[in-house]
Amino acid sequence: MYSLAEENYIKAIFHLQQTKTGAVSTNAIAESMDTKASSATDMVQKLADKKVLSYIKYKGSKLTEKGKKIATRIVRKHRLWEVFLVDKLGFHWDEVHEIAEQLEHIHSNELIKRLDAFLGSPAFDPHGDPIPDEHGNFMKTEKKLLSQLNKSQYGVCVGVKESSAEYLQYLDKKKISIGTKINVLGKEFFDGSMVIQVGRDQFFISKQIAENLYVQTN
Repeated sequence: MYSLAEENYIKAIFHLQQTKTGAVSTNAIAESMDTKASSATDMVQKLADKKVLSYIKYKGSKLTEKGKKIATRIVRKHRLWEVFLVDKLGFHWDEVHEIAEQLEHIHSNELIKRLDAFLGSPAFDPHGDPIPDEHGNFMKTEKKLLSQLNKSQYGVCVGVKESSAEYLQYLDKKKISIGTKINVLGKEFFDGSMVIQVGRDQFFISKQIAENLYVQTN
């Protein structure tokens, strides 16, 4: 059993490892957890003592196989709860993250097993993120950022890189969600901004928006 704080650190390090190769710096962990570097160092050393991660001073941390199993189990719970909240309780996709952050710390394996079966073993959460199976395996999909597309190309939205409530609410205003077809009508190579078409609507989006939308192009 691990404390709520320990689990949050384990999950944060797991996500950081998905975006880079090699060890994760303590400063990056502290920034992700919105805490002081000294506090992050203390927790990293504590988790290293529990064999959850390997830590080398000045080089960073990396989850052990034990740590990866714990992390994927937390991620699995979080994403299953998001599916439940949206599909069964009628929450919107911009409302579920904080609630799932609390529910992910429930330690009943039987509950999660039954939750998965009740939901029909979904492969993706409401934001398009893959849900690991009970063995920690993720379904891999070919996807790219909308910002990588050029004029006259199109893609179908399959996920979001940024999942803050504000960003998801912006997408709602533009009628963009999982499964939405997005046509690129124009692209400004100076700043990466785009003119896109969604349904019958045509509008401008910034590079920041385009860099946070995942699409499939085939």
